[in-house]
Amino acid sequence: MTRILILDYGVGNLFSLSSAIEREGATPLISAEIPSDLSFDGLILPGVGNFSPVAARLRGLREPIERVVESGRPLLGVCLGMQILFHRSEEGEGEGLGLIAGDVVKLPAFVKTPHMGWNNLERVRLHPLLDEVADDGWVYFVHSYYPQPEDEQVVLARTHYGISFPVMVARENVYGMQFHPEKSGQTGRTVLRNFLRLCAR
Repeated sequence: MTRILILDYGVGNLFSLSSAIEREGATPLISAEIPSDLSFDGLILPGVGNFSPVAARLRGLREPIERVVESGRPLLGVCLGMQILFHRSEEGEGEGLGLIAGDVVKLPAFVKTPHMGWNNLERVRLHPLLDEVADDGWVYFVHSYYPQPEDEQVVLARTHYGISFPVMVARENVYGMQFHPEKSGQTGRTVLRNFLRLCAR
């Protein structure tokens, strides 16, 4: 059975994410540490909160996270966990993991923040993470910031909320989604199932 480590670094929707993984037939493991033997098939960085304290908490886990990526195991960042994959954020000080080149910026002042609710996914390119996902599938957001990757080729999907911005990214075995798959109905369930398939390979 596929084993998924959900990293507990003091933020996040651990229980609902764990339940969603279990529903898909995988085994969720919640831990504040990354085992040195990497006895899991995929890693998820959840996230609800502020960039700066998360960046500080992950400082000591940077090396183990990099080892996971180097091992070829899939890594998925969800919401704030996606933003921490980048270098910096306008939300506060601190360095992200820098696994995907780019920064995180605030949504424009003319839209209400946080952006909270349902929006359509606009697929940008084909990818296993988007298998069987409708081009206009609805997903659920709670955020005030979004990523600006340096390389547009990492963008899998976008949405429109005042402006168009990336909401799914992939670079080799590192993936991110700005929305919450565990709260996004059938579309979220499909995306999460696709991630678990990548982990099972």
